[in-house]
Amino acid sequence: MLSPVHCGFPARSTSVSRLRRFGILGAMAVLAITRGAIASPAPGEVWQIGLAKTKITPTEPVVMGGFASRRDPFVGVIHDVWVKTMAIEDHTGHRAVLITCDFIGFRAVNADPICAAIMERTGLGRDQILLNCSHTHTGPSQADSPTTDSYLPAPKVRDLYDYTEWLKTQVVDTAVAALENLAPATLGHGIGVAPFVMNRREPSPRGIVLGHNPSGPADRSVPVLKITDLDGEVRGVLFGAACHNTTILPTDNQVCGDFAGYAQIWLEETYPGAQAMFMQGCGGDAGPYPTGKLEYSRAHGQTLGAEVQRLIEQDAFHSVRGALRTGFTKVELPLRGAMTPAEIAELQRGPAQWKRWVGQKMAARLENGDPWPESHPAPLAVWQFGDDLTLVGLSGEVVVDYVARIEEAVGPLNLWIAGYCNDVFGYLPSARVLREGGYETRGLYSGELFSPRVEDVVVNEVRALAESVGRSVPELN
Repeated sequence: MLSPVHCGFPARSTSVSRLRRFGILGAMAVLAITRGAIASPAPGEVWQIGLAKTKITPTEPVVMGGFASRRDPFVGVIHDVWVKTMAIEDHTGHRAVLITCDFIGFRAVNADPICAAIMERTGLGRDQILLNCSHTHTGPSQADSPTTDSYLPAPKVRDLYDYTEWLKTQVVDTAVAALENLAPATLGHGIGVAPFVMNRREPSPRGIVLGHNPSGPADRSVPVLKITDLDGEVRGVLFGAACHNTTILPTDNQVCGDFAGYAQIWLEETYPGAQAMFMQGCGGDAGPYPTGKLEYSRAHGQTLGAEVQRLIEQDAFHSVRGALRTGFTKVELPLRGAMTPAEIAELQRGPAQWKRWVGQKMAARLENGDPWPESHPAPLAVWQFGDDLTLVGLSGEVVVDYVARIEEAVGPLNLWIAGYCNDVFGYLPSARVLREGGYETRGLYSGELFSPRVEDVVVNEVRALAESVGRSVPELN
């Protein structure tokens, strides 16, 4: 088992150079804090934050996730991949853990046992755990069982299952380690820009295809949460982008965190001793541009890391204070229901591989007489940091339309919306995407398609959950 790397907040001596840098008044303040001679900060300004990370690079060859055409184990490692955790405790003692992972995305069959184990070992409730994956397509895949897979031979499935089981233990251990590593810190929230994020739903004579659509909608924001110790030193940074981690071609069969991994490396080299964590946004219909080369992946990562660094150096943050209130629910997302034999046959004849795949899945369901599910249970989370920040965690590969809809429903200020949280069950399309067609309409990985009503259901549930944790939401017309 790999040991977690602990990132604590060691005590620092007050040097003469530090006193000179702050000036006379600053020096007096530093000395007073050091000696405990002034009043403590106001409740909510200081958090207890713990950071921990564990390397999850496979030590044995396993198949990587994200591209169905890639069925052979990886052949090399460009850079290591990690699971990282930030543990949070507010001034009331309320705790939570936020976990990020350089991974394709945990399905519920693997995410639920991870969360259950964390709950058992820490006493946290389900609402106090948020699991997000970067959706890198150059990291290991996952297996739900030791024997069942749709396309891999049995030995490769077994190897992947063994890795998946090992990975789950690393996630749990890292979460526990972060909670054991709490130390005083302050939090700041800022927003930057990622210029390489591109809508990938390209109109063509054949309809919507995967490509590049410069005029299409995309969320290019870079939300950032800066973690500093009480001396003002950067000890961690949580940052996001809403973009598929697909810069590297599937033919380059090597382990890598893609641009999200390079950005984390950039920041950890820029701020030695700090822990950088990437959180995937609503990038279900967005990809990096340009794409297709390892050098582009590195460049995008440096662009993203440098933007976070710019915010830090310019101190472009507002304070995030407590208390922390955490909310969690599972909502039944409506599916489109049974397909007719004619509709299934049309899918099977479709020019796009994904349509034929869905058609095959639905044909098997019809032939076996399996019931047609009416809905899919999907986890939603909202964390409220005082009045200063609301973090929304959506499940699935969420398309960009949900950003504008949720901003309208709960208000756009002090809002961070993430996708790929807790259960990456497939694509979460909007009504517009379902109407236009294209790859992102494919719905669940098991083949079932969503109803256009799914968008309203998600937005309404997020609004209700945000209200329940104390966010002030606008009146709806």
